Amino acid sequence: MAQPQLVNQGTVVTTADRLVPTAMLKDQWNMVKEIVATDIGASHGKSWIDPLELLGLDGMVLVLGSPNSFAKDWVENHYLEALVKAWKQVNMVIQGVTIVIHEQKITVANTNSEITPPQSKIETFDSFEKDEPGSYTGAPLDNRFTFENFVVGKPNELAYAAALRVAESSTPQFNPLFLYGGVGLGKTHLMHAIAWKIRTCHPARKVIYLSAEKFMYQFVRALRYKDMVAFKDQFRAVDVLMIDDVQFISGKDTTQEEFFHTFNALVDKNHQVIVSADKSPSDLENMEERLKSRLGWGLVADIHPTTYELRLGILQAKAAALGVKMPKEVLEFLAFKITSNIRELEGALNRILAHASLVGRSISLDTTQEVLRDLLRSNDQRLTVEEIQRKVAEYFNIKMSDMVSNRRMQNIARPRQVAMYMAKQLTSKSLPEIGRKFGGRDHTTVLHAVRKIQELCADDFDFANDVEILKRSLQT
Repeated sequence: MAQPQLVNQGTVVTTADRLVPTAMLKDQWNMVKEIVATDIGASHGKSWIDPLELLGLDGMVLVLGSPNSFAKDWVENHYLEALVKAWKQVNMVIQGVTIVIHEQKITVANTNSEITPPQSKIETFDSFEKDEPGSYTGAPLDNRFTFENFVVGKPNELAYAAALRVAESSTPQFNPLFLYGGVGLGKTHLMHAIAWKIRTCHPARKVIYLSAEKFMYQFVRALRYKDMVAFKDQFRAVDVLMIDDVQFISGKDTTQEEFFHTFNALVDKNHQVIVSADKSPSDLENMEERLKSRLGWGLVADIHPTTYELRLGILQAKAAALGVKMPKEVLEFLAFKITSNIRELEGALNRILAHASLVGRSISLDTTQEVLRDLLRSNDQRLTVEEIQRKVAEYFNIKMSDMVSNRRMQNIARPRQVAMYMAKQLTSKSLPEIGRKFGGRDHTTVLHAVRKIQELCADDFDFANDVEILKRSLQT
């Protein structure tokens, strides 16, 4: 079943309708308003965001009510992107935001599609489902994010192994476990996987998983309602505390102070603390030195940017999970071209599948380039000979230094010739200029390489296919 779409039917919304926001959703809405106000400015936030009313969640679409059509249009034209971004930070299940006028009703019109992205199923730990004064909760868990669904490669194997060891052990192995890496590389996936594994292996252990922003919000709320005793009791009584994206408490002195004391209280009782961030503890800006020191006490495991092999494995696993047979050359092309992060890589695959289903066209390299034109353009940079060398070396699994070496073994010489051929095809460099980039070779060597690759492409279909994939992945 495809994602439900909201359709305006022009009738009245009442509080009795099914779109009634939960207490947790209301608290998340307050957090979102604060985030957006920081982004667009407090005065704009007060004028345009505060008047919006939270109506509820329809599938994975958050519904907000506007007092009039002018305000609705203004927010949609100027602040909708900021709202969507903020909601995704606070609640990962939300995929979009729609705004309606209070006097309008929204209903759901279902459409069918053969290929749709998997629907996430969100669950919470039973002990922490309520989010009312005196109860401080964890965030929902996505059951797609398990160890079984995590594709392991060299960039993430240490983080994966450490996360699994911590999840399976009944006592802390590393305290804290600190996972760090760039956006979309799998930190949150591993955090959720740990929580699910603990729930399976040690169901009696009390676990709270939440974002640093959620921790900060609940701390501020406890101060506001003079409820610090309940806050401290609940967070310091858990067996495992998991804080995602801890960098967001940087510069928040009082929140850092409380987190520092919570951290110490748990470690002193030999309870597990697991933290993720976008940087290593020592590199976190505007973070107290004593807190940086504590965060680096245990095991610090980084997740490196993905390699071609890992990206290809992720795409293959994703396609298999969806039950879709994808052309090999398309998967290889995506693995080469979308290098920023895993989230964007999977999003590209979903777009291709959705297009194939809705339009009825077969999936090919040509349709892939057409569907992802905007995404590919944003990933493109001005192509250099060095970039070509790096991509070709990665594809053929040789060292970058082999591109300029005098080694003549075929498994090195042939990729070097491919890189020279690509440099001639895709850049404006002259033959002598290209030769200098390959260890000072002369122009006749480059010309020989170009002709050799042309001959091989004419005689060997598989080799020609490899060259075509490389070429398409490098083209601007």
